[in-house]
Order: sequence, then structure tokens, then C-alpha cells
Amino acid sequence: QVQLVESGGGLVQAGGSLRLSCAASGRTLNNYAVGWFRQAPGKEREFVAASRRSGGTTHYVDSVKGRFTISRDNAKNTVYLQMNMLRPEDTAVYLCAADSRLIRNELRNAGAYDYWGQGTQVTVSS
Repeated sequence: QVQLVESGGGLVQAGGSLRLSCAASGRTLNNYAVGWFRQAPGKEREFVAASRRSGGTTHYVDSVKGRFTISRDNAKNTVYLQMNMLRPEDTAVYLCAADSRLIRNELRNAGAYDYWGQGTQVTVSS
């Protein structure tokens, strides 16, 4: 099993930046596809970004393209989500998820991931 812990959330003004971290233990995260999802109060969990395993392709929801970047640091067994030009509508709990078996068309599906972190709150003020 792999354990995931998110960090880096906080309160930021619109236009600001945050970098979220998803640190893994128990397994080598490079062998897993990793996704970032977010959930705002009263809304469904939404796909944000994903990185295929072993340095494969990255994928983003249209609303964050050009603003968010997902990246890996294999030495630290950590995946990051760099978030720039934040907007109030980005406010949500952000969760990372991992799975060792996903294929490309499953990356955006929260139900396909086996392992989840506890989430970190991101609040963007206007």
C-alpha cells in the first residue's frame, strides 16, 4: 500500500500562488499514476490534474491549463501541484490520489484511484 499526505494549502489572494505537495510513503510513487482532485462544499469531486507513472504525460482540466503544473520529485517521493494566478473559484479541498494500474482514459476518474490523501484546504479571496 501507499500512504499519501498533502500539504501546502492555505489562504491566498486572487492572483497569488500556492504549491501543494503530495508526499508518499510505503511505495515508490514513480510507479503510480497520481491525480489531484478538488472538492468544494456542496459540489462533486472534480479532476484537476494527473501525471502518468514513470514520468509519463500530464493532463489538466481546461479551467486550470496554463495556471497549474503537476510535477514529480522522485528523490523525495513527492508530487507537486504548482498553482499560479489563483481565482476564488479555485477554493476547495485539494486531494491527491494514486493508483498503479490506471490507463490514460481513467486518469480523470476519481473512482479509479485506490489510494487517497486526507486533503488540504485552499482558499482564494477576491
